[in-house]
Amino acid sequence: PSLVLEREQISSIGRGLCVLLGISVEDTQKDADYIVRKILNLRLFEDENGRAWTKSVMDRDFEVLCVSQFTLHCVLKGNKPDFHLAMPAELAQPFYNSILENMRSTYKPELIKDGKFGAYMQVSIQNDGPVTVELASPTGPTDPKQLSKQEKQQQRKEKTRSKGPSDSSRDKGALRSRQDPNASSGAEGDVSSEREP
Repeated sequence: PSLVLEREQISSIGRGLCVLLGISVEDTQKDADYIVRKILNLRLFEDENGRAWTKSVMDRDFEVLCVSQFTLHCVLKGNKPDFHLAMPAELAQPFYNSILENMRSTYKPELIKDGKFGAYMQVSIQNDGPVTVELASPTGPTDPKQLSKQEKQQQRKEKTRSKGPSDSSRDKGALRSRQDPNASSGAEGDVSSEREP
């Protein structure tokens, strides 16, 4: 999932996080577990002495307001928004509910609040800071261009790993050490100031 966390003074629930949660077509339970862990453990609040970035919502007994937000997975086609990367509502609603239940079982259920899934909502928040953090689960990007770029990088890594060091590079290293017995690879920390051009 992708989400935006806003540290807020939320008039309806008190101090805590307002979480705008977007669910991607590719999200799995592993993504949901990661997001729940981060929402509850990110150190976005000050401690009792006013030291910033030291306490999480769980440390401070703060509340979490979750609002389903499919528009976080928007892709622009010209000037028109396209939401095909967002999970369809009939699948997203049970997924969203499972995230809420996971948070409630991990933390204090009475401190986990949610908006109405798929409803038009007007959320009144008073920003405290302001602090806004964008967070996405690390299983991979959903942008098709980024996916193909990531796949190419992975293929390059696999090719490099499968080749290993070539025979010619090993032979050159052995030849160099036979020619100059005083030459150092630098592994022992030996730095010579006298080098031949």
